Amino acid sequence: MDQSPNQPPGTQVAPVAPVEQPDRLPSLDLMRGIAVLGILLANITAFAHIDLAYYWPPALPGGGTEADRMVWLAQFVFVDGKLRGLFTLLFGAGLVLFVERAGGEERAIFLQLRRLCWLALFGALHFYLLFRGDILFGYACGGLVALMFVRLSGERLLALGLIWSVVAGAFQVLAYLTPALVELGSDPAAADAMSYYREYWRGQLTDAAEQARLMTGGSYGEILRYRVVEESGLLANYARYALFETIPLMLLGMGLYRCGIYAPAGGRTPGWRLALVAVAAGLALNLAVGLWVRSHGFGPFTTMLAFFGLSNLANLPLLLGGTWLLAHWAARPHHSWLAERLEQAGRMALSNYVGTSLVMMLLFHGWAGGLFGQFGRMELLLVVVLGWLLMLKFSHLWLTRYRQGPLEWLWRCLTYWRRFPLRRGLE
Repeated sequence: MDQSPNQPPGTQVAPVAPVEQPDRLPSLDLMRGIAVLGILLANITAFAHIDLAYYWPPALPGGGTEADRMVWLAQFVFVDGKLRGLFTLLFGAGLVLFVERAGGEERAIFLQLRRLCWLALFGALHFYLLFRGDILFGYACGGLVALMFVRLSGERLLALGLIWSVVAGAFQVLAYLTPALVELGSDPAAADAMSYYREYWRGQLTDAAEQARLMTGGSYGEILRYRVVEESGLLANYARYALFETIPLMLLGMGLYRCGIYAPAGGRTPGWRLALVAVAAGLALNLAVGLWVRSHGFGPFTTMLAFFGLSNLANLPLLLGGTWLLAHWAARPHHSWLAERLEQAGRMALSNYVGTSLVMMLLFHGWAGGLFGQFGRMELLLVVVLGWLLMLKFSHLWLTRYRQGPLEWLWRCLTYWRRFPLRRGLE
């Protein structure tokens, strides 16, 4: 049996092996299930409309309705960046869990590196073939960096992740601040700069019109060709963006795992009051920012400042406090139908995430279901609910027959470079 360099002589460590069902943390799977369902709610506008509509309400056909703007505000406060953030925190926890099964051995780290490289390939294929809003490629790139810190203590990981998140959030705010000030007329050089930013925005609208044309009337081949030729640079942007969000959140997730918040615990744990305060502060900050944007008529640069800048800082206390509370709730015994289904969806999070993109592509693309650009934000909520029911049902049916989700099984086989049994009852 291998010996870890961090273990005393004669101490045995577990062999490097996949996490089997009895060794899994049900709390992590339950939280992953909530996160993967929530990501559909966050992404639904990007599936059904041009990219600008994802963050800018007037990009909807006809400029949208009052109901659309109310749904945007609700999603901005409760959903956008929060569910992706939760998913990222859990991914960080998974990095540590994978390595700790072998006591931090070099072979375990090598396997994790290979695992992340395969995830990068999955992400690239997902981006080109299904959905340009992929997060897997960025997770793979961010994970490669986060893995360098896997041996740090929980306290150090939390401190590093928190400092990194705040600094990165401040940089994001500064990146979007000048255009927003020009738009609001608060910059002394606004008159000179306004023409530049108007020209930039006209370019964005032109690109959006081309995207709408492709998504409504183009064939699958035309969309794929456009994505390869014109949009490949987005993958590099996702990798760069990992420096501003993905990596620091992964470090925070690793730190939370090392502090033991996902382990079963009875009753209220120390820190729950502070976690409640953090959640309330995060929601209040997001609501204030959202109302501010709304009061200024959703100016494009003001909206970008809020959506891609200010929200990153406002989300931080909400994510930390909310994850703390959710983890301690999820660690308790649950016997309800919904908790069981959510846990199953979490065990198949990768398959559900990619499968959702496939279903939504077939529903909205012009060459398939043809519903692109047809629904407002309020109507899309019904599509989200139907997608949730489909995920919960599919996960349950699949896992009654098979040990893992299809993509989880493939990822596992590629990581260990051997074929594992998939169907239940086979060894």
